[in-house]
Amino acid sequence: MAYPGPPRRASGLLRYILVAVAVVGSLVYFRNSAQSAAYRNPYKPAIPSAPGVQVPQPQNPEVVAHPIDTLIAAAGDTFDDLLKKESHDLNAAAAEYRRRRGRHPPPGFDTWFKFAQENGAVMVEDFFDQIYHDLGPFWGLPPANMRKEAWDYEMVINIRRQNATAGSDWFWTQMWLELTQTIQHLLPDMDIPVNAMDEPRVVVPWEHINEYMRIERASRKMPPPSEVISEYQGLPEPGEGDLGTETRSKEWEDVHPFWDIATRGCHPDSLARKAESMDDFSHTPSISLAHTTAHTYRGYVSNYSLSTDFCHQPDLQSLHGMMIQPLSVSTTRILAPLFGGSKLPTNNEILLPAPMYWANEERFSGGDEHGAPWYKKLDKVIWRGVATGGRNEEDNWKGFQRHRFVAMTNSTQVSLAESWSQIPVNWAMPTSQYNLAAQQENRLGEWVNEWSDTGFVDLMCSPAEENGTCSYTSPYYDVVPGVKMAEQFQSKYLPDIDGNSFSGRYRGFLLSTSLPIKATIFREWHDSRLVPWKHFVPMDNRFMDFYGIMQYFLGYEGEGIKIAGHDRQARRIAEAGQDWANKVLRREDMQIYVLRLLLEYARLGDDRRDYMGYVGDLL
Repeated sequence: MAYPGPPRRASGLLRYILVAVAVVGSLVYFRNSAQSAAYRNPYKPAIPSAPGVQVPQPQNPEVVAHPIDTLIAAAGDTFDDLLKKESHDLNAAAAEYRRRRGRHPPPGFDTWFKFAQENGAVMVEDFFDQIYHDLGPFWGLPPANMRKEAWDYEMVINIRRQNATAGSDWFWTQMWLELTQTIQHLLPDMDIPVNAMDEPRVVVPWEHINEYMRIERASRKMPPPSEVISEYQGLPEPGEGDLGTETRSKEWEDVHPFWDIATRGCHPDSLARKAESMDDFSHTPSISLAHTTAHTYRGYVSNYSLSTDFCHQPDLQSLHGMMIQPLSVSTTRILAPLFGGSKLPTNNEILLPAPMYWANEERFSGGDEHGAPWYKKLDKVIWRGVATGGRNEEDNWKGFQRHRFVAMTNSTQVSLAESWSQIPVNWAMPTSQYNLAAQQENRLGEWVNEWSDTGFVDLMCSPAEENGTCSYTSPYYDVVPGVKMAEQFQSKYLPDIDGNSFSGRYRGFLLSTSLPIKATIFREWHDSRLVPWKHFVPMDNRFMDFYGIMQYFLGYEGEGIKIAGHDRQARRIAEAGQDWANKVLRREDMQIYVLRLLLEYARLGDDRRDYMGYVGDLL
């Protein structure tokens, strides 16, 4: 199907017809939207979050800076404020813990702090917020239930007498086991159930989590130091403890679309819970900025954590493969301990550093090669990957995020849409809000061709076809040669797009000399350590802002318009991100994080947990 032609060439009558069609189309779209963008969402994003960027109001309204300039400046202030919170001694760290958490630190906190200091950690209490977000609801479960359901899970790391073992040889389990063994001499007895699937598995209804958190808040207290217990209990061998406690049935679910499961973790009054669920993904998805206002500033992401939260973005149910048809689904609504490498904002797993981060595997990290200096790099965007994001099929692939990104960065497809020769089947042309010079000159496709190098190395057809091709997507995508991670670092700009779950390349991108541009709906252990627009560039999950981001950094020079780029700002973010990643995302930082996490987890599983803590600084 082809467009009738660009409207600027139309005759008077045809022009009016086209305008009328556009108006009717807009009315139909907005009528079918799940909710009005003006709806005030009472759902507040759960902590932890990436440090928030407070956007200042311009002092002189006649001089309006580019929104990205404003966001970069605000990010610098946010980062400076974060560094002011650093603790330099044990007493200060313990005092900040009590102020922030409302409890005594866990037993072993002094040993943990010494280990962190010896390993050169930057000690900011905010960096560990994810732990308390993950573990908070478990104060609502009896310790015996936690212990029994931990050792009674299908894949477990067991720690007894400072020795960590695992009965499974699954490669992810073995990577996590290796990490745990490096700190086992500092750990009490416990059992750590781990999720071996790409996708997270626990989504407890918001109403239940709210009740668990009410119990957690009510349980906060700091007993007098003389009453505090400073040692953990020992545990019997796995399979021998708490035999009188019943393991609850998890009633594992396999439901598609996954949106119906994921959104039960949203506030009952959230847009996601109130929106009508979709079940037909065979058509071109509606792509609009209507639900982005809560997390953007003049079209660009200003609240990164909120941008990853779909509870106020009902349109994401048709714009992300995880919400349409994950590769595998086995989910429970029962709160039970389960550790994993990533999760959605509404999931209830306990986050560990992803196993590929710990293993530092070359295909995810680039190995020892982190890229040439900035001035030697190509002014290009590069992305290579498999057409994952879930199980793409003939009647649903148009809603998958990787397919959308590759299509909209393909200059041929952009030019065809721009000339009204072909309607985009799974993406949308950018809105006028981004004021793209190339679009104004009808050269958007040509401009994209100057800097974009993106493509699939395998179309991941379902069922699989030969040579990575796919009968229903091959008309739109070519299979292109792969590019090793280290070679990708020759380009300045590295988009990072979700796959079946989070993208395992993110840490490698941050450690490189290139600039990561990140869009995701997943949470990871390190999120509260990174400041968007200071250490990386955040991108909305619709990707409509991507062209504007690239115009800001690369600039534009066309037939009648010239816009200066901001290469220096791109270099500064890339260098700041790499420098900071080398300070807070090291393997040592993973050890420090996991040690703190497991000390807290062991306290939760102890029958005496309300009276346990570290009080050495108070005696």
